[in-house]
This record gives sequence, C-alpha cells and structure tokens, in this order.
Amino acid sequence: MQVLAVDIGTGTQDIYLYDSQLDLENGYKMVAPSPTMIYRRRIQQATREGRAVVLSGVLMGGGPLVWAAEDHLRAGLPLWATPDAARTFDDDLEVVEHKWGVYLVSEEEAEAISGEPLRLCLADLDYGSIVAAFDQFGFCLQPDLLAVAVFDHGEAPPRVSDREFRFDYLVRRIKTTNRLSAFAFRAEEIPPALTRLKAVAASAASTAQAQVMVMDTAPAAVLGATLDPQVARRIAGTGALVANLGNMHTLVFRLASSGIEGVLEHHTGQLTCGRLDDLIERLAQGCLTHQEVFDDHGHGALLRVASSLSHPAGEWRVAVAGPRRSLMESSRHCLYQAVPAGDMMMAGCLGMLCALPDVYPELAEPVVASLTGRPGRPPWELRG
Repeated sequence: MQVLAVDIGTGTQDIYLYDSQLDLENGYKMVAPSPTMIYRRRIQQATREGRAVVLSGVLMGGGPLVWAAEDHLRAGLPLWATPDAARTFDDDLEVVEHKWGVYLVSEEEAEAISGEPLRLCLADLDYGSIVAAFDQFGFCLQPDLLAVAVFDHGEAPPRVSDREFRFDYLVRRIKTTNRLSAFAFRAEEIPPALTRLKAVAASAASTAQAQVMVMDTAPAAVLGATLDPQVARRIAGTGALVANLGNMHTLVFRLASSGIEGVLEHHTGQLTCGRLDDLIERLAQGCLTHQEVFDDHGHGALLRVASSLSHPAGEWRVAVAGPRRSLMESSRHCLYQAVPAGDMMMAGCLGMLCALPDVYPELAEPVVASLTGRPGRPPWELRG
C-alpha cells in the first residue's frame, strides 16, 4: 500500500511517500517551496513588471502571497479575485473589497479581463506538479491514500476573533477525543467551519484517484515527533512537553500516557526564547491560563491537569521540532531535538501516517505494522 503525505506550511511543503514494502527511512521524500511562497514570487514579479493580477481558484493559506498582493495594491496596480480566491485574504468579502481594495469578480468576469494580466489559480495542493516531479525520476505515482495537512483558523462568525475561534475548536476536539488524531478527518467528515481543510480536500479529490485524509499541521507535527523512540518512552513514563515551532505558529502539547494534558498555541513571530520558556514552564507546572496567552496576542492555552510535570533530574523535559526550533537555542530548559524516522522535516507527514489508523481503520493494518515494528517503544498513540 502507498500513502502520499503532503504537509503544507508557510515556508515549505514537505512530501513523503509511504510504501508498506519499505522501511520508513526508505520512503521517498521532497522538501519544496510552499504554494504560498510560489504565488508570492509570481505576484512580486508582476508588480515589478507593472502587470495586473487576476486570482481565481479556491481559498488557501495566505501569509506570503497576501503580503505580496498587499504590496501590489499599494503600488497602485489592480488586482481582481473571484469570491472563493478572495477568501484567502479574509472570510469577510466586504473587508477584502473595501479595506484591501481588491476587485471582486465572477469566474466569467475574471476570464474576460483584457490585457496581459498575471492569472493565478489558487490552491494549497498542486497534485499535478508532485506527480510530474516523481515522473522525472521514473516513478509513476498512484497512492491508495492522499493525506494533506494545512493550518486552518476556521471561518469565524462576524465579530468573533479568529484566534478565539481557532482555539475553541482545539479545545472541543481535545475534550471530545483526547488524541492528536482527533485533528485528522476523512474528506467527507470535515467540520463545515474548517474551510481551508475543505478546500484542500476538494482539490485533492478532484485531481487524485485516491481516498483523501486531511489534518491540521501542528498536531500532525507533534504526533510525528512522538514517533521518535526517545519521545515515545518519555511520554509513556513521566510525560513530556512536545513543541512544534512553525514559521507562523508555535504549539506546545503536554502529553502523558493518559493522553493530552494541556496545550498552548501562540504566534512564532511574537515570541522570544525567554517568553516561550516562561510559557512552557507554566504549562509544565500546571498553572498556565488561557487568558495569559490570549492577552499576549497568542491563541490560548488549555490545561486539563493542575499537577506539575515531573522529569528525571538532568534529563530533557521538552522535545522540539519545526523549522523555527532554533528560537529555543538559548532555552533554559533541557531540550531534545525530535527526529522521527531520522528526519525532523517529515514530522508532519509521519504524524499523518500515525493518525491514519484512527481515520481509515480499513487501511490500518500495513501502516500499524510499519510503525509498531520499529525499535524501542511504539509511537505514543499506537501503544495499545
């Protein structure tokens, strides 16, 4: 069986092909520019050339492409977008039109725009390019399952903070299903408010002849980090903190043999090493509050226990992963650099693989065999 896992972040998209006939370390891998970075460069080129931009397609992750679009509009150049594409800027189309200055047009109107504008069809997943890349190496990509991870704030109701809405969703999932796999879904079971996950699932279903699973990026990376035998042993023993420092968001989960004991979510760009150290310490002590993190312009915190997390003297308590983990280089905490299957950059992809048995139990047997047949203790959520 083959599973293609694509972890789409702000800086890169990390691609891993699982083959049940191979050891995990022999799975084919690629780390490529993220879609938002690719679109960013193309919009920047259009700005330099003084060309208009027309956006169609679907809602996708913003960040770099949105910042490039903002610079484009600030330069006095026109930008048109269809409603679905425009939601990449903001769920409220009135804000997109009146605050941003984007011209909203129908698909037919977009096609009729004259001149030589740059036309971009937005989507988080470009499955055709991935297929073509594998083809260059003589490999015909035909996965049984396509698993894709993206970060989704969700479509917040009017006058509700995106940060608050996102964290409320995390809390509900944890309280309902106390497993990191709770953040993975079959395409047909995605909650309606998770519009980015729904958009990427639709893109996957329309281009790949495979079943589709989607997952939130941060829980995927943290779950993947538990595939590191050292991390799995510590969680099953005294418990541990596992932090994923992404380019845009940092999440720290407090994990124990009983499940998720707590979590904090913040914006990486607003954190210093000292501030993150303080938040981690309070999470470990069992006294971190949601309001403390939210008032610091983070998303929030959840603690399900009030006890302090113990760990052997002189040994690590915090496992770290993610492209911005260097932020913690001067941390006062004893750290462990999680390396699941020998490659930190594949943590999100491997996390999706760990979540797959809960989401697609009918496909679980070969995946569980691959994951639990490794040296050391099996991955945290597959111990049973």
